[in-house]
Amino acid sequence: MTKQSFIKGALILLLAGVINRLLGFVPRIVLPRIMGAEGVGIYQLGYPFLSVMLTIVVGGIPLAVAKWIAEAESLGDTRRVKKIFRTAMTFTVTLSLLLTALLVLFAPMISSHILPDARVYQTFLCMTPLVTIIGVSSVYRAYFQGKHNMIPTAASQVTETIIRIIFQLMLATALLPYGLQWAAAGAMLGTVAGEIAGLGVTLYHYFKDRRRQPVMPDQEPDASVPSLYKRRPAEPPVLRRLLHLSIPVTGSRLVGSLSYLLETIFTNRSLAAAGIAIGVATSQYGALQGMVVPLVLLPTALTYSLSVSLIPTLAEAAARGDRELIHRRMHQSLRLSLVTGAPFVVVMTLFAEPLCRLIYNHADIAPLLQLIAPFGMFIYLQGPLQAALQALEKPGTALLNTFIGAGIKLVLIIQLASKPELGIYGAAIAICLNIVIVTALHGWSVARFVGYRIKLLDFVKVGTAMTIMSAFSLWLMKGAWLPHEALNLMLASAGGVVLYLIIMLLTGIVDRYDAMRLPIIGRLFK
Repeated sequence: MTKQSFIKGALILLLAGVINRLLGFVPRIVLPRIMGAEGVGIYQLGYPFLSVMLTIVVGGIPLAVAKWIAEAESLGDTRRVKKIFRTAMTFTVTLSLLLTALLVLFAPMISSHILPDARVYQTFLCMTPLVTIIGVSSVYRAYFQGKHNMIPTAASQVTETIIRIIFQLMLATALLPYGLQWAAAGAMLGTVAGEIAGLGVTLYHYFKDRRRQPVMPDQEPDASVPSLYKRRPAEPPVLRRLLHLSIPVTGSRLVGSLSYLLETIFTNRSLAAAGIAIGVATSQYGALQGMVVPLVLLPTALTYSLSVSLIPTLAEAAARGDRELIHRRMHQSLRLSLVTGAPFVVVMTLFAEPLCRLIYNHADIAPLLQLIAPFGMFIYLQGPLQAALQALEKPGTALLNTFIGAGIKLVLIIQLASKPELGIYGAAIAICLNIVIVTALHGWSVARFVGYRIKLLDFVKVGTAMTIMSAFSLWLMKGAWLPHEALNLMLASAGGVVLYLIIMLLTGIVDRYDAMRLPIIGRLFK
């Protein structure tokens, strides 16, 4: 099986993530034009509940699988690798099938009494198969990630995105004559089709690698390898050890998922208290979560790839007692997240109105994007920090940090979104403050546990580069050098990014060795 280094694995996932994000904007651009912001809102209303169910199934088990397979591989314990995978798969399939049955059984009650718009019922039913499909797929992907082979994950993600886009647009258009609720359900069926295709690709890679592997006797772990953690004389049963890490991780993510669900409910209820009709509230929520937030999350294609690659790498470093490697990997991931996310923040903040008009044909949502975009920097740093806490067996701390941020966010949503003068902007302010609080708590926790300190000079350099980029991009945009607004926007954004990268090279934030790791063009810097 192909095994990649930390950077190479991250770049493979980054490439897949960038492709997925770019392709993913096709339905985000087209769906609002097919079924409007209200239809997007109905489609989005089902996701918070799905997120809760998926968190229960895949919240912690895949992370534990990737971490301990990487650890077992580093110790040469092939027998435990097989036991971890089989136990995790059995547990995940059993739990996901049970939850799927419960979702189908209680769908009428959930859609009419818990979720704020009863029209979500059809979409809710269509999404129930995703719990089992994604649950199984996540264990297979974690297996490959633990072995430092990111190609199956990347291939399955790209396939899933392509198939999902095709079927979402086809089914939403075909079912639109029957009403917005059926158009949203069609879009959800497209998501199901994409996940089935992605699972198929993962299974193909799994069985192909199984056929290629030579038949070898199971090996015991190498007792001479030092460990950062004290190992007990007798290893506990695999399921118990998996649950030991996965339950706190699931708890941490469940707090986030429940927070997302309650955020949906509280936002719509608070908007109603502010005198906004249900249909308008659903439309505003669809604009926030279905249009604005996806734009801000675009750079998380990198932070996700870094986080996935970081977990097995830090787990191996911890198993070998290599604190220097832990610090180096943390610095690499946070620096790349910071450098990559900064130009996106500049473009989204400066050009929110033309972006929303050209992408969604909804220039009225631009103020929401301008409000949230600057806080994107905290989102991009949060992923690697949380991955570090989980890889270093501190999931309880991540849970506490997430819980604190979620509690503050929900209280603020109730207080702010119910004010007529704020409305949906009150909910956006609460979301932004939650992002800042959780990221700050994660950073403080990592510093406390492994002694890692974020280099403030990097922030100063990136902040300076962002300021210069902003001035140059605005000058290009206001000059209106080209005959169409979209072309001028592309010129201003591209020109600003080029200047930003030059400054990064001159200040040493990005050096020749970073450039050498880039695919295709990296050889030019050797």
